[in-house]
Amino acid sequence: MDPVRLELTERLCRGLGVFDAPNLSMLVPGLASDEQLLSVHDREYIEAVKRAAESGDPNGGCGLGTEDTPVFADMHEGAARIASGTLMLAEQLHTGTAVHGVNFAGGMHHASRAKAGGFCIYNDAALAIQRLLDLGARRAVYIDVDAHHGDGTQEIFYNDPRVMTISLHQSGVSLFPGTGFPNETGGPGAEGTSVNIAIPEGTGDAGWLRAFHAVVPALVAAFEPEVIVSQHGCDSHSADTMSDLHLSVDAQRQMAFDIGHMAEEHCESRWIATGGGGYSVFDVVPRAWTHLTAIAAGNPVPLATATPQSWREHIKTTYGVQAPEKMSDDAELWWRTWELGYDPEDTVDRAVIQTRKEIFPLHGLDPWFD
Repeated sequence: MDPVRLELTERLCRGLGVFDAPNLSMLVPGLASDEQLLSVHDREYIEAVKRAAESGDPNGGCGLGTEDTPVFADMHEGAARIASGTLMLAEQLHTGTAVHGVNFAGGMHHASRAKAGGFCIYNDAALAIQRLLDLGARRAVYIDVDAHHGDGTQEIFYNDPRVMTISLHQSGVSLFPGTGFPNETGGPGAEGTSVNIAIPEGTGDAGWLRAFHAVVPALVAAFEPEVIVSQHGCDSHSADTMSDLHLSVDAQRQMAFDIGHMAEEHCESRWIATGGGGYSVFDVVPRAWTHLTAIAAGNPVPLATATPQSWREHIKTTYGVQAPEKMSDDAELWWRTWELGYDPEDTVDRAVIQTRKEIFPLHGLDPWFD
């Protein structure tokens, strides 16, 4: 979670003119207040975060001071600032000032109501969804395409029938946090609103995009949300050592297009996108999130675009690393649609079948043909 990810993404966006789009405005977040944080987090947990930040002492019961969530001095302030950014986007969508918003510092999806995890302290996406609900939104869909299961967001809304959480991730059998199986379908009264597609390790672009399109669009259409909030962790890339998936930047860009299209089709374009995981700091994260930001801004960066020489020179001079020269991995994106049939011997198809069997009938959809 090195902040250099954010700096290099910002530099790349500027270098490619993404921030020059005429309809784009920049917001400067403050710190989310305790009252705002309390909409999805317990008071005792917020106080525990502050105490741990001040003392430096761990609190294992709250997930603080663990190997994956170390304690540091500005922990509360940093997390509250990220949360404020995504909350501000929710306010912009509510007032109609904007229809799209991006906070690539956000996407802290492992934070649950009373526990930190996976480098995540406060769940900014959940805070934004809850704020929109409090302001009158009737239904929201959360789509998580990080390599890791969005367990915290799922936990926060597990019993809320107004929110559908959809997580496409490497199976918890082989990856942290060990959750996110198809039978996690939602609590009493909210059955069918927790959706998990547990993808087998080794999956690449074709399998991942096949699974995404075999499940997500049909459920979004059936649920009829008024807003989509998405998490775009890019640790599913083949160059990222934190997962065993083999996606390209090209496929990650395609998912941003697909989610934006669903927002346009079902939510009058209302869409908030956040960042998330991503540990190939120089090669992958800046390109993936620059594509995301450009798509949300309505000014996509063509895949054939060269990365700015000044950006590459900055990385070489500052970090001693050779940066990628193109905004593409030269992948050939193709996937077989579910309507053409499925192969029960294929590991990706088996994962899709499990999810569709659990979820689709709860929304009046046929698990095989819709």
